[in-house]
Amino acid sequence: MSAKYKTHPLPTEKTFVMVKPDGVMRGLIGEVIKRFEQRGLKIIALKMIQATHEQMDAFYPKNPEWISRLGGKALKTFAEYELDPVKELGTDDAAKIGQDVRNALIEFMILGPVVPMVIEGVHAISVVRKLAGATLPVFAEPGTIRGDYSHDAPTAANMENRGIFNIVHASETKEEAAHETAHWFKPSELHDYDRSDHVIMFGDKRNL
Repeated sequence: MSAKYKTHPLPTEKTFVMVKPDGVMRGLIGEVIKRFEQRGLKIIALKMIQATHEQMDAFYPKNPEWISRLGGKALKTFAEYELDPVKELGTDDAAKIGQDVRNALIEFMILGPVVPMVIEGVHAISVVRKLAGATLPVFAEPGTIRGDYSHDAPTAANMENRGIFNIVHASETKEEAAHETAHWFKPSELHDYDRSDHVIMFGDKRNL
């Protein structure tokens, strides 16, 4: 690349995304990638794998706070729809429900192949999560991946003891993105390259 097109250092960050089994089975891999690339984000690592139970168990957090938060989300959804969690799930204990949700999520994620990827860009974590849409499809806005392609109900998923069919997983924080990236990719599998639109937007234009 000519020196006059050399891009300036940018406050870029890396985030982790995974197309879940439902997204793979519905042939949405290309659409998911397209949504990120047309926004100007770079795919710097990508592969398809059939994950094992052990891999997924190590992928999802096991700390009590995270598990209780999962259960709390389920309880909140039941309250919003005026459903009795004790009647439907046998308990209203957030920790117990959260553990059940985690177990169901792992079983869901090994139903078929998944496509993990690492995405890089300016404010990549927040941009990716906006493009993905709200975790619960019922709250995902039209125009987002989940808003356009998922119509699963969280209450149905909880009562059927299964994961939510919401197409993709996306890291929430830098720490989470780093952990999840390291879980699925070696450093040598992350690639560095320039996008032509980045050169135009962020390049050194003083000599153009």
